[in-house]
Amino acid sequence: MGMQTGAHIVWDWNGTLFHDNDAIIGATNAAFAELGLKPITLEQYRALYCVPVPKFYERLMGRLPTDAEWEVMDETFHRYYTEHRVRCGLTEGVAELLAGWSSAGRSQSILSMYGHEDLVPLVRGFGIEAHFIRVDGRTGPSGGSKAEHMVRHLAALAGVEPARTVVIGDAADDAVAARHVGAQAVLYTGGSHGRASLEGAGVPVVDTLAEAVAEAERLAA
Repeated sequence: MGMQTGAHIVWDWNGTLFHDNDAIIGATNAAFAELGLKPITLEQYRALYCVPVPKFYERLMGRLPTDAEWEVMDETFHRYYTEHRVRCGLTEGVAELLAGWSSAGRSQSILSMYGHEDLVPLVRGFGIEAHFIRVDGRTGPSGGSKAEHMVRHLAALAGVEPARTVVIGDAADDAVAARHVGAQAVLYTGGSHGRASLEGAGVPVVDTLAEAVAEAERLAA
């Protein structure tokens, strides 16, 4: 891996580098259907989504799901998502942005709450793996926060300073995870949260990943 110096970006995957909104909404509604819940729109999802994910379901159901309900919904969600993610691609301009950041001598990595065993071949399949010094997906149960995963991720990056690290993601939890390790964050409106949901996180909010990278460069200077 080698020693890295200077600015570093930790990228989120789902809803950030990977434009999978359609698959996410379809999988969410498939999970809801298992409990007889009405489907929701992308706008509703972006207004209400939060982590831990059972709290998101509570906002829609009026109560937390039982352990048995959570198991059924989680399994249904992941099964549907795996079937439909093949129709999704990288967010516009990602390949050029990654190449530009790398060519400037800066480092970048991925930390995702998507399962590690599924994430790595997906990143590799898009031909972008070489841009990252590390790719980490979730290990362990789904549905929780990214904060503790971020601690382990940064600890594994030789020479990367939290103070010069910027997390780019599409959820308020990305800002929480960044703050937890002393890093900064930029939130992108094209994924799981709309602008109104993100602005309460107290970090820069942008509408394109090009803006996110420009903001990361400024923050990590």
